[in-house]
Amino acid sequence: MTNSTQTSAADHIEIVQVVAISTNRCIGKDNQLLWHIPADLAHFKNITTGGVIVMGRKTLESLGRLLPNRSHHVITRDTNFHYDGVTVSHSLDDAINKACADAKARGQSAIYIIGGGEIYAQSLAMADHLEITEVDIIIDGDAFYPVIGDEFIKTNQSDTQTCEKSGLTFRFTTYKKR
Repeated sequence: MTNSTQTSAADHIEIVQVVAISTNRCIGKDNQLLWHIPADLAHFKNITTGGVIVMGRKTLESLGRLLPNRSHHVITRDTNFHYDGVTVSHSLDDAINKACADAKARGQSAIYIIGGGEIYAQSLAMADHLEITEVDIIIDGDAFYPVIGDEFIKTNQSDTQTCEKSGLTFRFTTYKKR
């Protein structure tokens, strides 16, 4: 007799949110990042390269291009939206299901949600793991990361670093669902 719990756990694709947030949880304004921290960009690249990424249409548009060596899944309400090299979904659940199937087919154990604010808020309850760059600045923006609830526990935090270019201080923090 097969233990279905072990089978489903082995087949589970982890949902990871990757984000950089300000002290007041701001993540952007006018569809743009509000700081340039090369170490954060390198951290993001290290986490997501070779993986399956999920984002909203506005996030894709803010990138201006597909990110190399990643499989792209985009959520949009626009039923006419098409972008070469992108799997398009019209609901978060559909995007997550397609991205998980894609990850399994690629032998990956996780998918990465990379924005924007609405997608983070809608998917936080589904997330297993959060990779957050905490930037020590208060920003007046229009996109924010949701409050992290008690269902997550901080499992790792780097030392505070200072960006040579901007002078901003930041740290990399990992949360796991309890």
